[in-house]
Amino acid sequence: MILQADNIHKSFGRLEVLKGISLSVEKGEILAIMGASGAGKTTLLQILGTLSSPDSGSLLIDGTDALALKGDKLTRFRGSRIGFVFQANHLLPEFTAAENVMIPAMIAGEGQKQARRKALSLLEQLGLPERADHKPSELSGGEQQRVAIARALVNDPAIVFADEPTGNLDSATKQEIHKVFLDLRERTGQTIIIVTHDPELGALCDRCLKMKDGLFV
Repeated sequence: MILQADNIHKSFGRLEVLKGISLSVEKGEILAIMGASGAGKTTLLQILGTLSSPDSGSLLIDGTDALALKGDKLTRFRGSRIGFVFQANHLLPEFTAAENVMIPAMIAGEGQKQARRKALSLLEQLGLPERADHKPSELSGGEQQRVAIARALVNDPAIVFADEPTGNLDSATKQEIHKVFLDLRERTGQTIIIVTHDPELGALCDRCLKMKDGLFV
């Protein structure tokens, strides 16, 4: 079991967004979480990814009590064990594709040469070896998202969390990114949790859970 969340509650003021969510995820599983806007999907993803804290509940990630970590310990854990891919790729425009991928590795303490080697290897695996020295403005939307996926993978995370990773892409490019996620799991056994509105992506995952009003249905 790579992730175990139990009885997660979260409210914002009087609005109860998560009403006791429990979830187990196996190593190497691709899990989709679907539901209408306002169902609580992104709030849940932020808590599972340690970007936000629940009001109550427990969360084990790769054997670590994630909710017990604070400050620098939490930052280091998140940087080394968790990868994120967002709808907006959040690539830094002044840096090349390779440099964008290198940044998390260097923050985690890798030397520049080793970080670049890892970045170039990942970009090659994702079909972008000739685009490593291009800046984001010189890349297509699908290429930018593949760079963002490489960046999420550079520190060999236990889990990659993806929040609407194909939400800004056309249908052909969506299918390209769907294939990237499936290939990743087949090649590396990467665990991936995806929040999506895309039923086609949900259908490709090993398991699809649907949320409504802060609970799985």
